[in-house]
Amino acid sequence: MRLVTAERFIESDSKDGISLPENNPHMSSIDALFQQLRAAGRKALMPFVTAGDPDLKFTADVLRELVKRGSSMCELGIPYSDPIADGPVIQASYTRALEKNVRLAEILDMAGGVTSQIDAPIVTMVSYAIVYRHGLERYVADAKAAGVAGAIVPDLPVEESGPLAEICRREDFSIIQLITPTTPRDRALQIAERTTGFIYYVSVTGITGERNELPKKLLDEVGWLRRQTPLPICIGFGISKPEHVKMLAPAADGLIVGSAIVRRIAEAATRPRKDVLKEIGNYASELLAAMES
Repeated sequence: MRLVTAERFIESDSKDGISLPENNPHMSSIDALFQQLRAAGRKALMPFVTAGDPDLKFTADVLRELVKRGSSMCELGIPYSDPIADGPVIQASYTRALEKNVRLAEILDMAGGVTSQIDAPIVTMVSYAIVYRHGLERYVADAKAAGVAGAIVPDLPVEESGPLAEICRREDFSIIQLITPTTPRDRALQIAERTTGFIYYVSVTGITGERNELPKKLLDEVGWLRRQTPLPICIGFGISKPEHVKMLAPAADGLIVGSAIVRRIAEAATRPRKDVLKEIGNYASELLAAMES
């Protein structure tokens, strides 16, 4: 079969960054981004940043710095108390943000200020519990109003994703879903059919976090998936070193780096922020240099 189609929660109190092709004004900003990257023979670096750690102002500064250094897209983590796949570094960042009572409306307000200033899409990494509590239609509308291009919803089973996927397709708002090394192939095809924007391919079984090595079968698994769907495939979990980037860039359309960024951001609580911001930018530049090579 080959696809032919592309208990604490944040309270819901309530631009896209790249130019769209003139011949298809309804193309989403993520679709346009990968179209442009493929035409240029380039791959996307996609850093992950937790919203509100240590505060929303620094989150905005980090997003701008990462894009200035060449990141193609950024993931903005919406803090929640029970992440199903995040390791200790990201979990700790969520806890710190929740302790400061950061709210969804404040996060989207911050994002709206950033998306008007950067030339790269932002997608939220968000629990379905938060989306459901906010309201499916309302979440998509509020995120779009803030210039957000899509949502990664890691705890939404494909069997239950229909209502949100329908809204997202109607609104040209990407719904990005995860495929793991243990996902049965027939289920992986189902997930790809419900996904828009890109597929988030989890490189390792387990939780997020920096790793010394990645599975040797990873390239074969991604190669199989690429033969099944025209959707871009972006690999995340465990990527933290230039050698990881050099290994995976030929097989992927984009690489997602989370814990290594978040760990560096945490140092802003005890060190001069300008120094931390510069180091984060230098780290992103190092990864991009490995990707380009």
